Amino acid sequence: MNRILAIASLSTLLMAGTALADTTLKLVEVITSPERTETLKGIVKTFEDANPGTKVEIISLPWNQAFEKFATMVSAGETPDVVEMPDTWLALYANNGALESLEPYLAKWEYTSGLTARALEMGRSVKNTAYMLPYGFYLRAMFYNKKLLSEAGVAEPPKTLDEFKAASEKVSKLPGKSGYCMRGGPGGLNGWVMFGATMAGDNAFFKEDGTSTFADEGWVKGISYLIDLYKSGLAPKDSVNWGFNEIVGGFYSGTCAFLDQDPDALISIAERMKPEDYGVAPFPKGPAGKAFPTIGYGGWSMFANSEHKDLAWNLIATLEAPDGNIAWNKRIGALPIHTAAEKDPFYASEQFKGWFEELADPDVVPTVMPTHLEEFAFFKDSLVINTSQKALLGEITPEDLAKQWADYLTAAQQKFLAAK
Repeated sequence: MNRILAIASLSTLLMAGTALADTTLKLVEVITSPERTETLKGIVKTFEDANPGTKVEIISLPWNQAFEKFATMVSAGETPDVVEMPDTWLALYANNGALESLEPYLAKWEYTSGLTARALEMGRSVKNTAYMLPYGFYLRAMFYNKKLLSEAGVAEPPKTLDEFKAASEKVSKLPGKSGYCMRGGPGGLNGWVMFGATMAGDNAFFKEDGTSTFADEGWVKGISYLIDLYKSGLAPKDSVNWGFNEIVGGFYSGTCAFLDQDPDALISIAERMKPEDYGVAPFPKGPAGKAFPTIGYGGWSMFANSEHKDLAWNLIATLEAPDGNIAWNKRIGALPIHTAAEKDPFYASEQFKGWFEELADPDVVPTVMPTHLEEFAFFKDSLVINTSQKALLGEITPEDLAKQWADYLTAAQQKFLAAK
């Protein structure tokens, strides 16, 4: 009998060990690049080492198809425990009950008090509940190629939209060169918003009754400005289809002199260009003397149907704790979420000067997209791409484009207001 009990006990222990070894968390990365994925794997290994028997399966989706591919995964029931959550998707998944509130975990987390106010504010942008914890911020500024500007006879980076157009014209006269690396494909909404709001002198997306401002005169002027840049040959012809990789590649290859981008573009640019050959300046100002660069953020969210919530939080906590988070942000080039990180020498470098100048200038207003709308993800990742490309190719007018966007967002905002 004792032998039978011993065998049974050993069997139970072996089964328990197998169950422990079989504990697998699924993490989906959606803003993917080889460099980011390698950095992510390194931080995840720290988590796995601290949680023996737990493995993390990383699924990396290419950003250009991430919205559709992830939506397909969710509809098929293939939900992850943890997902990299772009700000533009947060309302969609938080409002339909897919995400777990992180508030109970943040209340006990030792690093919550050291987070910037902006990190908590943006993480709680839906229902004032932390359905994600941002890992960093992406503020747009203007990269410029010093060599190309010098060859074109441009003395300094443009400070206004008029100067920007004039400089782009001069650069575009150089053989095989263009002024602006336009993002006409996936992720292009930021450019339309920045030029639209800067020309309008106001970044309000809606009026009090929920009517979108996109069809207003100032915004239409900004949209027309960008379309004219393309039609005048001041951006590469194939930039109508360009996404992130193409615009960054267009800049570091010397195809075009200007690139409006977040700090994450520094990853590829710094590897391929000498520091003295490029700079980063604040986004040019419009007729009202103001500029409205967009500020976005990404973060980590937990799916509500995770069977391993405590482990999923421990994974998020490892990614977001100062060591992991600062290593991650240094690699991806995002602005930090921990107040202590702002003192790091990395962020005091010349490369970050343009972004911190923007943050210090009262006439430069960081603009947050209307990510509170459930419909915004489809608007940004589908509707905007299709319609803006038609406008760039002359198939519809700037006014038609503005009206389509305004009609869609007006309906979404009025629905949101009615539900409050």
